[in-house]
Amino acid sequence: MFILRPQQAFPPVSLAQEDGLLAVGTEMSVERLIEAYHKGIFPWYNGHEPVLWWAPNPRMVLFPNELKVSKSMQKVLSNNQFQITYNQDFETVIKTCGQIERPGQNGTWISDEIIDNYLKLHQLGWAKSVEVWNADRRLVGGLYGVQIKNVFCGESMFSHESNASKAGFISMVQHFQGQIELIDCQIYTPHLASLGARLIDREEFLSYL
Repeated sequence: MFILRPQQAFPPVSLAQEDGLLAVGTEMSVERLIEAYHKGIFPWYNGHEPVLWWAPNPRMVLFPNELKVSKSMQKVLSNNQFQITYNQDFETVIKTCGQIERPGQNGTWISDEIIDNYLKLHQLGWAKSVEVWNADRRLVGGLYGVQIKNVFCGESMFSHESNASKAGFISMVQHFQGQIELIDCQIYTPHLASLGARLIDREEFLSYL
């Protein structure tokens, strides 16, 4: 693991630890985030910790043409239970992602520092959001991430109604079919695997960037 000084370039991702941890530092900025995503690196740390930078191997990804949609989700989508929008309320999406309680996690890693920097990324056109609205026009789900070329790097999602975040994710993949080659899901989860995501070698992932 490397100690990253301000304005110092990231070390090669091949030097990351077995768990994917590459470097630790104190600097969090828009410029640092853009550099990180272009190199296949992402931040993940609790607010009271130094900034931890990760580049896991293997990498969990979804190729859009491998998306799996269950029959129950096909029914949800065909019934127009939700309305899906893009980049209409990025700030509420990221703040709500930071407020959701998640099993096995103590608190949230989406700190005020993270929110401030990703809002700036959004204003610059790098960070994108997906909003899921119910019939009452209430925001009940969403996700956000960063797009680098034809790769969408997913960061977090939330759901206040059953299937809301899944509907947003599936709709996004279908909406950008042909425009996005790869969706970076970072690390393995059974939920993502059920949607068709799989692990690939880190070098293969980097080739898309």
